[in-house]
Amino acid sequence: MSQQAVRQAARRSALDAQAILRKERADRERRLEALAVAVLTALGERDALVRDAERRAGQALRTMTDNEGLSVREAVDWCCSSVTLREITRLLRLDGGHPGGQNHASDERQAEPAERGVE
Repeated sequence: MSQQAVRQAARRSALDAQAILRKERADRERRLEALAVAVLTALGERDALVRDAERRAGQALRTMTDNEGLSVREAVDWCCSSVTLREITRLLRLDGGHPGGQNHASDERQAEPAERGVE
């Protein structure tokens, strides 16, 4: 085999190896892109479910405070302290404003020192 033929065969072999690596990288990139989309889709679905659950909790709390006449502190007690005063206030804000907002805000201010363990 001539020197030129050897050189051409080596070059062809190197180019083939590079093509295989390029294809493997492209395949991996496509897999990673698909996986990233799957991650972001799942997180978006989770966020939507959390928003819906929090909205429903806020509606139930709004009914407790508006229709049943409970203070925010009493709503905390009815929830067996599974929810903090701060969390209930946040959930009520998610549900939107209501006419008695000032009374509930004063309930929160009065209860905050007790929640922190300050008497």
